[in-house]
Amino acid sequence: MKRKDTAKCRNVWCEIDSVFCKGDVNVSKVVACYKWVADEADLRIDADLSVDFSRVKGKISDYDKNAIAEAVNIATAWGEKAVGLTFGTAKAKQSVKDALSRGLEEGYWINADEAADADGAAVAKALAAVIQRIDDVGLVVCAEGASDTFARQVPSRIGAVLDWPVVTSVMKIEIAGNGLMTVRRLDDCMQTVKVQLPAVIAVLPEINTPPIPGLKAVMAAAKKPVHEFKGGDLGINFTPKTKAVEFKGYVMARKNVIFKEGEAADKVRELAAALRKEGVL
Repeated sequence: MKRKDTAKCRNVWCEIDSVFCKGDVNVSKVVACYKWVADEADLRIDADLSVDFSRVKGKISDYDKNAIAEAVNIATAWGEKAVGLTFGTAKAKQSVKDALSRGLEEGYWINADEAADADGAAVAKALAAVIQRIDDVGLVVCAEGASDTFARQVPSRIGAVLDWPVVTSVMKIEIAGNGLMTVRRLDDCMQTVKVQLPAVIAVLPEINTPPIPGLKAVMAAAKKPVHEFKGGDLGINFTPKTKAVEFKGYVMARKNVIFKEGEAADKVRELAAALRKEGVL
């Protein structure tokens, strides 16, 4: 592995040029991993701050739509095929047609009741197990995180299982020979990373604007092949090591301090004094 690091001051630009020696890769498929999540628009918060899921419908995670779109863009540029892969309960089957209408050529669905409580480790193992069963995969594209938990674990865990390099927080991708040149957005700089394939890429929402499927694409999706895997056939222990024990709504407590009396200048002085008292100024 060749590695060259250069970094300037904070908030400027840093660059890493990394070449991962993985040998020649026969790429014919780009896999887009996505998750079927609860639509947050349907959530209701009760008076006791408990979360009411009773009327919630499902959808493809908004961030995963970016991953699907980018996988399709890359596969199109290569003249290859983009396929979708999801892990979920029987309800996740609804996602397959939607995913295929977004430009994917095939759908892969892992049907497992255990998916409802699976943690990031189990999800990554399941996805990686099916990726290994798909011929000639050269690239896996994921979102940085799902719109329900945003745990940001699955892409890196998939790479660990497959022993492939992983690049996260990607906001731009360019094809560079037998690899990709990616731009990452970090807290205080931008970072350029060159990676050879096969690899796992986790993309940020700003990487693209996912198109809305038209009627023709939706109708064509119904004719595309779908491959179902049973969770029990993968030989994976789905018992989670972490578990969400409670969901509570969040309400921001406001002091509702209003300055009504006096001229505008007086109100500004009162506001500044109040903010200093709170330690804001």
